[in-house]
Amino acid sequence: MADITRRLGWRHLRGTPTAHIRHHRSGQLVHDGSGLSFWFRSLTAALSEIPVDDRELAMTFHARTADFQDVTVQATVTYRIGDPALAAARLDFSVDPDTGAWRGTPLEQLATLLTETAQEHALDVLARTPLSAALTDGVSTVRERLAAGLAAQPRLPDTGIEVVAVRVVALRPEPEVERALRTPAREQIQQEADRATYERRAVAVERERAIAENELASRIELARREERLVEQRGTNARREAEEQAAADAVRADAEAARTVRLAQAEADKVVRLARAAAEQEREVGEARAQARAAWLRVHAEADVATLHALAAMRVAENLPDIESVTISPDVLTGLLAKLGGAGSGAGGAGA
Repeated sequence: MADITRRLGWRHLRGTPTAHIRHHRSGQLVHDGSGLSFWFRSLTAALSEIPVDDRELAMTFHARTADFQDVTVQATVTYRIGDPALAAARLDFSVDPDTGAWRGTPLEQLATLLTETAQEHALDVLARTPLSAALTDGVSTVRERLAAGLAAQPRLPDTGIEVVAVRVVALRPEPEVERALRTPAREQIQQEADRATYERRAVAVERERAIAENELASRIELARREERLVEQRGTNARREAEEQAAADAVRADAEAARTVRLAQAEADKVVRLARAAAEQEREVGEARAQARAAWLRVHAEADVATLHALAAMRVAENLPDIESVTISPDVLTGLLAKLGGAGSGAGGAGA
């Protein structure tokens, strides 16, 4: 909408870059273009504002397929006014010189024209298409038919309208039909999901079995290794015992040899000592024998008196110590008698 201000009976219009302004004064075209700004008098001015930007027109309509099923078509048509002068001549784009608002509804007329034209072509193509095909490939088919139909419609160029693009958003059947159509797909999807679940479970069971087999194999291998370890330990212990026994035997042999050597040495020492003692004893015996023989020779060569004197000396040497002697008269008498007899006998012998 144009921006119009008042100044002392004059009006000032300021347009936008996307609006084409046409100003007639007294039947003569005074201003014609986009983004204009000018002064005018409202009593003699005829103004038209034609939008020249791209506009989106969303449309929704119902159609029936070849198998008599209702579908809803959602489409969007992008258009613009390519010839503002022609559009202003065919449609009422005049604006109020005081407010700048459209006096009519030109855009609604354009929307009705485009919607009815698009609906005509969409109904025609869907009437020859079954519902399944329409739901599968209907979007592209309807879009192509709408684009071709709008491009071939002569009224649009005659009105200065250019169709920029056509988009078909969706083709939807009735809710009951849509649910019925979804059921097989849902069942198939559910079957696929169930099959995937079963396969996943089977894979999980297979993996669990493989894991269990691996664990069992690991346990068997571990037991085998433990058995080999026990055997190796037994072998090591047996070898250690054998080596210990061999070492003990070597030590015993060495100790026995050492004991034998010590015993032999001791025996040799005892023999030597015995021999030395015997030799000493023999020498002592020989010395005693020689001394005895010498003693006997001395005694044999000595006279009887000397022998008696020696005997008396020996007896005196062997007598115990006598501190006091008590001699009775009888003993003294007998002793004197003996001494007297012995003296007389000796004198007679000497004579």
